[in-house]
Amino acid sequence: MSFNSRLVVEILALDIGSKRVGIARASLKARLAQPLNTVKTDEAIEQLKEIIKQNQVKMIVAGLPRNLSGDDTQQTRWVRDWVAIAKTQLGVPFYWQDEALTSHEVEKQNRGAKVADVDAQAAAIILEDFLKTDKIDRVLV
Repeated sequence: MSFNSRLVVEILALDIGSKRVGIARASLKARLAQPLNTVKTDEAIEQLKEIIKQNQVKMIVAGLPRNLSGDDTQQTRWVRDWVAIAKTQLGVPFYWQDEALTSHEVEKQNRGAKVADVDAQAAAIILEDFLKTDKIDRVLV
């Protein structure tokens, strides 16, 4: 995966699933989230290492799945475990961002049309929500 060398990617967001991880990017200066791509979960850490190596990534935001009551689920625990492993291998700070209804939001934004990269778009929504969150309210992993 190659990026334009003039592009400054300071922040990444992840929509983490057991099969796929959607990745979005943004510059903290521009504050515009863009879907990047989706990779297989078992290849995601290596892909992220490459992105971090080639860019000025300062942090990663991980979507935290919970049920509609805000309680943890089996998927929440799985994502927490995956992030704990990724954090030790990637060397950048991770933040949590609630990912409730992001897939629904992707469908809504695309008005029901089939979307090729739902996971990356969901990651962009997670990143948009994070960028709107006051710094004091951000949750460091």
